Amino acid sequence: MGGPDSLSAVRPFLYNLFSDPEIIRLPRPLQRPLAWIISSIRAKRTKHYYEHMGGKSPQREQAEELARKLEEALGEGFVVRVAMRYWHPFTEEALDEVFKEGVKRLLLLPLYPQFSRTTTGSSFKEFDRVYRSRGYPEVPVLRVRDYHDHPLYIEAMVQNIKENLPENDHFLLFTAHSLPEYVVKEGDPYREQTERTVRLITDRFPERSWALGYQSRVGPIRWIGPTTEELLIKLVREGVKKVALIPVSFVNEHSETLYELDVQYRKLALDLGVEEFVRIPTLRSHPLFVEALKSIVLERLGGG
Repeated sequence: MGGPDSLSAVRPFLYNLFSDPEIIRLPRPLQRPLAWIISSIRAKRTKHYYEHMGGKSPQREQAEELARKLEEALGEGFVVRVAMRYWHPFTEEALDEVFKEGVKRLLLLPLYPQFSRTTTGSSFKEFDRVYRSRGYPEVPVLRVRDYHDHPLYIEAMVQNIKENLPENDHFLLFTAHSLPEYVVKEGDPYREQTERTVRLITDRFPERSWALGYQSRVGPIRWIGPTTEELLIKLVREGVKKVALIPVSFVNEHSETLYELDVQYRKLALDLGVEEFVRIPTLRSHPLFVEALKSIVLERLGGG
């Protein structure tokens, strides 16, 4: 999705986000006016998150570092660039760069392991709109829809947990971004794919207890649950004293991890009496994640 690169970018970033009908569905004539109102209201609170994070989101830098390492791993003949949905570098900025390199094929590789029409689907639609409207050369376009159960992606998640949680007595609390219930009821596979990702990871930790919660709800409509907050409260009431919080739908750090998890949920857990609270970092450019993406790219290209 991208993230604001300064405090002054918070409101326009939120406006771009809420203007997307795949994120919040509103009557078309009202979409942009209401997006302006919602973004103006939320920006006041959201700026506080980014002040805590140093004044901006680190998402672009982390994604571009991953892109550099993936390009190195793929070797000659590949150009890897980052396109963000709601802030710079936008899709057109990324396409301008890659066509300067004389590319002959394009492969769209989402940094969302699980597919949702609100995330990968929206990004694909934006690509199609930009690609059609700006007169780029016509080349074959391939797409990776998801990799939620790819063996190397699962291995990267497992190894990342082990590297950051050497002890064997923490409850594994997975957390993923929530979705409005109506999106799932209309056939979106995100929840099913997220649950499969978690099952495959926890199969590698048969001795651990675990649960999956959902975070980052917006507005008064019904969202999928249980919430991560509800689960934390329930676990403490059941006597859990050590919790490892594991983001499962994010591969880079941003406000949902650095503020919601590291500040809000950490405070809640400690206030409730949790003795040890460990937050597992996102994969970012973990060597096994780079290897997983390389394998996914080559598989989609048919070996090269």
